[in-house]
Amino acid sequence: MLKMPQQQYIRFLREVEGCSVNEIAQRVGIHWRTAKKYADQTDWNASVSKRKSRSPVMGPFMEIVDTWLEEDRLLPRKQRHTGVRIYQRLRDEHQFTGGQRTVLAYVQKRKSELELERAKTYERLEHPPGEAQVDFTTLEVSQGHQLLTYKLLVMSFPYSNAAYVYPTPAENQECFLEAMKQCFEQAGGVPQRIWFDNLSAAVVHIEKQGERQLTDGFQRFCAHYRFEAVFCNPYSGHEKGHVENKCGYSKRNWAVPIPIYESHKQLAEYFAEQAKQDRERQHYAQNRRIVDLWEDDRRKLLRLPEQGFEAFRLSTAAVNKYGEIRIHDTAVPLLGMAEPGSEVLIQTFWDRLVILNSQHQQIREVPRPYTGRTADIPWSQVFTEYFGSTGPLG
Repeated sequence: MLKMPQQQYIRFLREVEGCSVNEIAQRVGIHWRTAKKYADQTDWNASVSKRKSRSPVMGPFMEIVDTWLEEDRLLPRKQRHTGVRIYQRLRDEHQFTGGQRTVLAYVQKRKSELELERAKTYERLEHPPGEAQVDFTTLEVSQGHQLLTYKLLVMSFPYSNAAYVYPTPAENQECFLEAMKQCFEQAGGVPQRIWFDNLSAAVVHIEKQGERQLTDGFQRFCAHYRFEAVFCNPYSGHEKGHVENKCGYSKRNWAVPIPIYESHKQLAEYFAEQAKQDRERQHYAQNRRIVDLWEDDRRKLLRLPEQGFEAFRLSTAAVNKYGEIRIHDTAVPLLGMAEPGSEVLIQTFWDRLVILNSQHQQIREVPRPYTGRTADIPWSQVFTEYFGSTGPLG
């Protein structure tokens, strides 16, 4: 299996540079079957101005082809038009009378122009529709008469000033990726390009030349949802100033007074509703509602994958003589489920811990400690272990 940076590079060559499988195999130095496997892998758990035609044959059909090419950028690679397929549709659906070679030449030329236009837009730090910025902000919430510190992930869209948010009890990688996934699902799609700060949940460290070494989980997440991750330069928060302002706005307007909640689901629904109501107001600079401008953003979103990404971290733990394991200074009883001295595998999700035995079968699931929830002790299994199936008096 190739390492994640190699897989990411193959995806970049296929998705961004449009390389064929053979070209990728030659550039990366791998077998073509391996190149094809990663280039077409789908489950990893900019406006076009109207052009004046100089071609008497393609002229009336250029806008149609341009629209298809723009729409293709929002779809997985396998579902995009090939040049031949574009020719066939023009011929069958639009009575195109020209030759296939004419269409193929135009498609190749137009793809290059669209990529160039997109690159120039990004160089000017402009934010076209379908582009977002992400950051965490810290706020206070109340549950069970206790004041708790919570994190709110804010995903803002500079073009429309719309925002989608999701609260998490911490800022670790599992919480970060889960919150991102929830925002994608609220928005109904994935931003093509997302700007981030150099948060530890995504970046291991920054090289001298400015290159980022990303966490394996974050790389898989990017590949799964097919968006381009862009990181701000160190000490350059202005590069994502929109989300910085939106974080402050959300705290002042949605967390005052302090939100009181009974369950995490209730808190998440509260913030989602606040963000939804906020999209009904007028844009701060344009004489239009945010929700109307959001439609331009929404049309540029990438399609959600069929399966959502499950973010978890794997670790191992030894069962002690008392039949329990220790996780974050918390004892988890496994009496009757695992033998003392044996080793178990732990899947750490943002809100729960799943314990697996040596055959990778689930034997217990408990809440993650910081969620504040408790887990019942499976007394029936404990009694079976100590007294047998007949019970203590049998």
